[in-house]
Amino acid sequence: MSDANVRIPEEAKDRLAAIAAAEGLSLRAYLARLAETMLTPAERAERAEKALAALKEWNGYAPTPSEQDDLDSELDRRLAQAASR
Repeated sequence: MSDANVRIPEEAKDRLAAIAAAEGLSLRAYLARLAETMLTPAERAERAEKALAALKEWNGYAPTPSEQDDLDSELDRRLAQAASR
């Protein structure tokens, strides 16, 4: 396996290194674990589609696009409210 160099601001590197150290990891190991566990936008969309299909099969849940927009807005509202606490 070859290493890669990534240029980021020093403050970001220091913050990531502190987070890694708090978890008992090197910065290299922490970033590798992060890359393995984070989902790409395409992966998240695929999981969301699978979850929606499973809900529809299980109990008939199939929101319309308008209902889904309303639910997304409500989630955004609640996340903003939680972040402001």
